[in-house]
Amino acid sequence: MDNPLHHRDFRYYLTGRFLALCASQMLGVGVGQYIYELTHSALHLGLIGLVLFLPKISFVLLAGHTADRFDRRAVILVCRLTQCVATLGLILFARSGSHELGWLYALLLLVGTANSFEGPATQAIVPALVPAPIFSRAVAWNASVMQAAFIAGPALGGCLYAFGNVLGVFYAIATMRLLSAVLIALVRTRTGRMESAELSWQTLLAGLNYVFRTKVVLGTISLDLFAVLFGGAVALMPIYANDILRVGPSGLGILRAAPAAGAALMALFFAHRPPIQRAGSAMLGCVAMFGLATILFGISHNFYFSLACLVILGASDMVSVVIRGVLVQMQTPPEMRGRVSAVNLVFIGASNELGEFESGLTAAWFGTIPAVVLGGLGTLAVVALWAWRFPEVRAYRSP
Repeated sequence: MDNPLHHRDFRYYLTGRFLALCASQMLGVGVGQYIYELTHSALHLGLIGLVLFLPKISFVLLAGHTADRFDRRAVILVCRLTQCVATLGLILFARSGSHELGWLYALLLLVGTANSFEGPATQAIVPALVPAPIFSRAVAWNASVMQAAFIAGPALGGCLYAFGNVLGVFYAIATMRLLSAVLIALVRTRTGRMESAELSWQTLLAGLNYVFRTKVVLGTISLDLFAVLFGGAVALMPIYANDILRVGPSGLGILRAAPAAGAALMALFFAHRPPIQRAGSAMLGCVAMFGLATILFGISHNFYFSLACLVILGASDMVSVVIRGVLVQMQTPPEMRGRVSAVNLVFIGASNELGEFESGLTAAWFGTIPAVVLGGLGTLAVVALWAWRFPEVRAYRSP
């Protein structure tokens, strides 16, 4: 069977994606620790997720249409250069010594805006880089590299912060952003204009309409939305690292990397074996495991047990990532993949960035540990409800 890594453009895409994701994870660690040192506020940590999420929901229709109307490679390139410019702004802010966090959040808003346009194009371009028969393996490799970045990024960001300051983190991020832009510029594949119709409300809403018409797609991506929305504890990790587990910035980097370690192992497993046949049932079971691991992490006061919980949490989540990635792209017409990917990424963004805001808010109300435990219980409730409400998901089998 052909290997996706044998295809030159896919290798360049994958390497650039690793650097871009690594930079994003370093940004999460660096900005989170920086703001916590300035404010010691769970709410301010939650605001990071809200600021990064707002552009996704604001530009969802336009970003998806952009990915279908323009060459997807060019869209990714412009977005990565914009992220690089925003990072240079963060460097200037940190060097100024200013405590006016409004400027910092404004720069993060620019990063989030670039992310909102890059995401649909990044997902939708993959089917053009490899032959259709090995697309599922390409998704698994893509997920493996993503999780490798989720391991390396937080660990590197935490170490740079611990042995220097936030400026070292920002300089490294700017370098990675620039290199990722160069690599995507070297990709030869041109997708061209996939959507032939002019911009209208009908073309803008086509992806959203498709998702809500196709129940198995709706059930799959909404399961991730609500399960991770309630179960996410990433925004509160600076509090766990500094106040509960007492391991500091370097420990924070390791904690942030632990879910990715579990996810990477699971993604490599998927990359070297045929797809799971009873994919829907497996996904529901693993999302329930995600909720249980969240609860155990929430009540843990032991650093190594917490790491183990996070590894299991990440491995469980990766099952959903791979199944959802294959299902959404393969069941969507090529000319609509950008718009459907945009809707999918809003659901993912809501579960991640908005979930971080939800975690910060509930922690401010109830305390850190109760907030995480209640989130895990919420995830278990979502799994039970979706198994009943979307029988199409429960019955879904890999093609």
